Amino acid sequence: MGTVGGEELARWEKAEGFEAAAGVEGGGGGGKTEKILVSVRLRPLSEKEVARGEPADWECINDTTIIFRSSLPERPLLPSAYSFDRVFRSDCTTKEVYEWGAKEVALSVVSGINSSIFAYGQTSSGKTYTMTGITEYTVADIYEYIRRHEERAFVLKFAAMEIYNEVVKDLLSTDDTPLRLLDDPEKGTIIEKLTEETLRDWNHLKELISVCEAQRKVGETLLNENSSRSHQILRLTIESSAREFLGKDNSSALVASVNFIDLAGSERASQALSVGARLKEGCHINRSLLTLGTVIRKLSKGRNGHIPYRDSKLTRILQPSLGGNARTAIICTMSPARSHIEQSRNTLLFASCAKEVVTNAQVNVVMSDKALVKHLQRELARLESELRYPATSLNIEVLLKAKDGQIRKLEKEIKELMQQRDLAESRLEDLLRVVGDERASRRWEASSQTPGLFIPYACGDEHSTTRPSKVAAGRLNCPAYTEVLLHKSEKDISRNSIEGSEDFCKEVRCVEITEAGISECSNSLSTEVGSSLVGQSMNPKTIEQKLKGRLT
Repeated sequence: MGTVGGEELARWEKAEGFEAAAGVEGGGGGGKTEKILVSVRLRPLSEKEVARGEPADWECINDTTIIFRSSLPERPLLPSAYSFDRVFRSDCTTKEVYEWGAKEVALSVVSGINSSIFAYGQTSSGKTYTMTGITEYTVADIYEYIRRHEERAFVLKFAAMEIYNEVVKDLLSTDDTPLRLLDDPEKGTIIEKLTEETLRDWNHLKELISVCEAQRKVGETLLNENSSRSHQILRLTIESSAREFLGKDNSSALVASVNFIDLAGSERASQALSVGARLKEGCHINRSLLTLGTVIRKLSKGRNGHIPYRDSKLTRILQPSLGGNARTAIICTMSPARSHIEQSRNTLLFASCAKEVVTNAQVNVVMSDKALVKHLQRELARLESELRYPATSLNIEVLLKAKDGQIRKLEKEIKELMQQRDLAESRLEDLLRVVGDERASRRWEASSQTPGLFIPYACGDEHSTTRPSKVAAGRLNCPAYTEVLLHKSEKDISRNSIEGSEDFCKEVRCVEITEAGISECSNSLSTEVGSSLVGQSMNPKTIEQKLKGRLT
């Protein structure tokens, strides 16, 4: 169908940075996170639709928005406007669709990045027509790129398959034996015994594509005379490396694949009037497309939860293209006819979910056997060095573990000390309560046996003969009373008055102990006991001994 001019291709390469990518000689770059490129192509009304006089209810109002304009008030559709990365009117050519809706993604393959282009839509909406043109334009641009970069050596390989009634078949082989899908830890899902042809030139590829078209299952339905009854996947793999490094120890290659996926169209049995084999084909097609829609819907909401890739062969093969290591472009085709309103709306809802799916494409670099052996030898030497000389990180880990042990030990000691403190405070409260009870008991006995209590106290004169003795002061150090003398009889009182002087008798007065006095004395005692415990270990036995000494 033609090739892109040299100046136009050069401008595109410079804008996309593929000139630099083609000269990479080593490890691949980091992944590029982006959303799937989604565009919608509105086909013209078919001859049958025009003959039936059907109006076109869908219209592209600009390059990114398509709206529903219906004169049927009983069938409102909400929303009535949909926006995408690109919208193509019915008069747009396939070349325009390729330039704006697929080229940027498809040609990522020459820089070592996987890419996938696929068409989605109802039957007879123009999917196969669109994908045929996009495939030819892409391959033509790839060969033009190869011609302009003679400093690199390129190897192109081609493979093709179809999924018919949930069975995978090789389109480059006449053998109809179903192919198995296998899981590879590095490559992902691979197709066992799939034929892969090394291309000689562009004409060779055209011949192989013609073979695939002849092998593909096609059938006639009421909606389409040449309806595709299977999903077709064409895979073009490109390996490139710098010529100056070919055969050398440090040589490496960029390896990537571009997939051209032409999905079978969804259809309603009531509209297609399918029976027998066509009905069975339609059931398998709809089931696989339903699984694809479920995967797209779940991916559009994030990667939380289970993604049912394995529910169909189609989604299992397309898994790298759906949120994986590939750049992806989806072209949704639809009919503007009023009779296909529901199918067109479902297509737009699928496209709305697909544009929210995020992929993470990376440059794929493959080293030669010699370069790989050399790399592994360096890695082995590094690991042996780490074993011979323990890394600093290991020492830090040991120190951290030791510090954690010390912290746990100190926390345990703090907990024990707090328990001892609480126990000592509890014992102190109990002892103070016992002291108060004993003082009350003594006061009761004294009041029942003696009419009064005589308490001498210190006079202001420091030479006074009434100053209390050291022994008395040591027994009970109260601020209001220095010594309590209990006189059991009048005889004892008179004897004391004879031995003392007249001045002494004048200084002595009879004082009855009141509740306030007992409380003041008790508080003084608790203050003295508490102050004596400051700076000492909170041992309950020590507190008990001190209190007993004060009481005796």
